[in-house]
Amino acid sequence: MTSTGWLIWCLIAFSFGSIPFGVLLAKLKKVDLRTVGSGNTGATNVGRALGRNWGILCFVLDAAKGATPVVLAGSIAGIIGQPAGALAPSEASGWLAVGVASILGHVFSPFLNFKGGKGVATACGALLAMWPLMTIPVLVAAGVFIVMILGLGFMSLASMAAASAVPCTALILGLVGDGTQGDSGSVLPQTITGLVIAFMVIWRHRSNLARLLDGTEPKVFGAGRMTRESNQGDTPSDRNTTSTNRH
Repeated sequence: MTSTGWLIWCLIAFSFGSIPFGVLLAKLKKVDLRTVGSGNTGATNVGRALGRNWGILCFVLDAAKGATPVVLAGSIAGIIGQPAGALAPSEASGWLAVGVASILGHVFSPFLNFKGGKGVATACGALLAMWPLMTIPVLVAAGVFIVMILGLGFMSLASMAAASAVPCTALILGLVGDGTQGDSGSVLPQTITGLVIAFMVIWRHRSNLARLLDGTEPKVFGAGRMTRESNQGDTPSDRNTTSTNRH
């Protein structure tokens, strides 16, 4: 695929990513998601405001909007299933750019005045769809997420740890040359992409990180679990701050 073709797919991916499924699902229940719970527009707050099943549905939809353009672009380019070492640098970089574009669409949605979520579910879908270029790193990240959420109970901490695991895993797989990531040279695009995504996710969680440090971040499991009626750590000033940091 030409550079112009990849650019077009990046624009398509951004458009897919910008669909605010959390807000739309909440509207079905006549709820303004931005005024309840943490005010975030992602799956976590949807689950708090509407119930667990709605939160799961939102996660699936957000992941799907990341995966769809990646699968379509990869299929047209004929690169799905090819190991990183077999891809030209332009192909790997173009495909990775499509995934990043879908995440940027979620984080800076034009439908929400270029505000949005934290990109975790969309990143999960986009990277998982890049078989096998980024599939193994995101599966490892999912394992890290599960261990962290069950062990410590903090959704935000688990999300940041999982995002950090992506570039680390991509680099390690490249260095050991397992046949899916290629050699250490070919793994550079996906490692850099993983670092960019990890930085983006952690930056979008900066208010959560501040609450983790001062001990006011709510848990999704165990003591201190946040309910619909209680939003520990989110004062009115916090709400104003997080209005630009939607999940």
